[in-house]
Amino acid sequence: MKAKDLSNLSHENEANENLDTPEAGGDSHENESVEEKATEDQSVIMETPEDKKESSEIINEDMESEGEVPEIEVKDDEDVSVTEVAEEKSVGNSEDQKEIVEVQAEPDYTIMEKSELVDRLTLLLEHKPAKGLKGKLDAIKHNFYKKHNEEVAEAKKKFLEEGGKEEDFDFGKDELELKMKELLHDYRGSRIVQTRNLEEEKENNLQIKYQIIEDIKDLVNRKEAFDKTFQEFRDLQKKWHDTGMVPQAALKGLWDTYHHHVENFYDYIKINKELRDLDLKKNLAAKVRLCEETEKLLEDPSAVKAFNTLQKYHEQWREIGPVPREQKEEIWERFKEATTIINRNHQEFYEGLKSEQKTNLEKKEVLCDKVELIANSNIESHKDWNSSSKEILDLQKEWRTIGFAPKKDNNRIYQRFRTACDLYFDKKRKFYLNLKDQLGDNLEKKTELCELAESLQDSTDWKETTDKLIAIQKEWKKIGPVPRKVSEELWVRFRAACDKFFSNKSKHFDHVDTDHAENLKLKEEVIDKIRNFQFGGDDEENLAVLRELQKEWTQIGHVPFKKKDKIQEDFRRALNAVYDKMDLETEDKEVQKFQSKIDNFLSMNHSEDKIIGERNKIVGKIKQLETDIGLWENNIGFFSASKTSDSIVQEIEEKIEKGKQSLKLLQEKLKVIDGLVS
Repeated sequence: MKAKDLSNLSHENEANENLDTPEAGGDSHENESVEEKATEDQSVIMETPEDKKESSEIINEDMESEGEVPEIEVKDDEDVSVTEVAEEKSVGNSEDQKEIVEVQAEPDYTIMEKSELVDRLTLLLEHKPAKGLKGKLDAIKHNFYKKHNEEVAEAKKKFLEEGGKEEDFDFGKDELELKMKELLHDYRGSRIVQTRNLEEEKENNLQIKYQIIEDIKDLVNRKEAFDKTFQEFRDLQKKWHDTGMVPQAALKGLWDTYHHHVENFYDYIKINKELRDLDLKKNLAAKVRLCEETEKLLEDPSAVKAFNTLQKYHEQWREIGPVPREQKEEIWERFKEATTIINRNHQEFYEGLKSEQKTNLEKKEVLCDKVELIANSNIESHKDWNSSSKEILDLQKEWRTIGFAPKKDNNRIYQRFRTACDLYFDKKRKFYLNLKDQLGDNLEKKTELCELAESLQDSTDWKETTDKLIAIQKEWKKIGPVPRKVSEELWVRFRAACDKFFSNKSKHFDHVDTDHAENLKLKEEVIDKIRNFQFGGDDEENLAVLRELQKEWTQIGHVPFKKKDKIQEDFRRALNAVYDKMDLETEDKEVQKFQSKIDNFLSMNHSEDKIIGERNKIVGKIKQLETDIGLWENNIGFFSASKTSDSIVQEIEEKIEKGKQSLKLLQEKLKVIDGLVS
């Protein structure tokens, strides 16, 4: 709501200023009281305060018909009002603006438990704060039933998951809810009684004031001594000011009637002009002081505080009474000028507040967009949840630094922000509930891997165990996290088992490397012997010597891994070169070379697997050749009857002959392998 415009105020009319000219009068103007907010729901009229002036001031203050008091009109505005600002966030850092924002001292009801909300409402109803009670009550009620409904929903969900039927579900009695309903019922009842009592009191006060007016009218017809009549008049005035509020609808007419009969009384008693002049001077001094106080308000940094104080000054101005005629316009213009500036500052303040609230709304919409984006994203890792939680908390912290949005949007934008935050933390809660189950499964899997690694830690089968442990380590990495309290302990256990094996392996091969280097020299000596081989006259004797050299080779042992393939290839070439120089049939040479190959296999790791693999290849080739030879022999029968197919028959016969030779060689190689078993 916009404040009244105080810049166009009609000055007071000081009737009966000159008692020598009782006909002289002035324009009669309305006198309206200034509304002040007594509670958040009911406005009350601030009536004339108790008259505490000296008797001479009391006599003269009502000898004039008071003119129209500057009004403070409050116009409708869709966003801002004086009383509403008291419940909104203050703008700037001035103390008065901090006083306006009463709600900032309130706790955050969204994080309070149901019992705390009930206790808070009980406390508020006991102390009955003057402002904001209904808003606080609504906030407490909203948050209480939000939590209550969540409890009911959770209980119902659990009931259904346990096999219960929806129609059989009964949440039962909630003592806190019953207490909340009782407090709300008592509050509504007290409000009704309070409102009814206030209206009755106003009606009683109205009748009392009507009677006071009748008593003042009666004084005019008295023929008693002046002192006694005037004392009765003063008592009636005091009674008038001591009487409380009246219904607003009767206020204007009531004051007009009262002032009319007061003026009649002053006309009737013909008060002494010297006393009258003295009162006028006192009234002038009082209004000068009021002007000075009003002008000091121009320096007040709070437009709202200055405006509220100005309302009280206007009440006092009306009560003071008339001043000398020649200074009436001057003093009034001075007071009106300060009033106009304060009013303008007040209007500008609320225009600025409205603009700032619009900016705050835009900022909060940006924060809502950010929170909604995070809340609706797909987060699947503990690391990402930690990162996004920090972002959400930072956004909430930034939200609290932003002031209120326009009243029509403030609750909506807050609910949007709160809903997005609730969605995010609900998803996070569900993620960690699922993660808790996964952590248990992961713990079981990693414990099994620890046990497996510990069973291999003393193995001396270096190659196979190394492969197994590497595979186990890869499997460990694929398994997700385990509960934090056992994570470090489990990892230390697993690492210790792996380290023990690889430490033993390292110590072993520190010694083996020396042996391998010696074996390399021995094998190089064998190769030199083969290369420098001196043939004898008997091939059988030569073959026997070569076999001894092969046997010596196989008995030597391993060489450094990097030299393994090269030394093996040198040995094979040297041996084949000797066989090629010997006067042997091709078939015999091939068999001898194959024998050398098998002997070489025997010196290797996993020799049995290699020999079996070689035998399977030979058996496969034998079966294929037997099939091919049978097919060729069958085909040659078709072509033998034809004279034009001699070349084809000859080609097939050559294939058959070569196939039989290869078959024989393969069979000899198979005998070499099978001879290892016999």
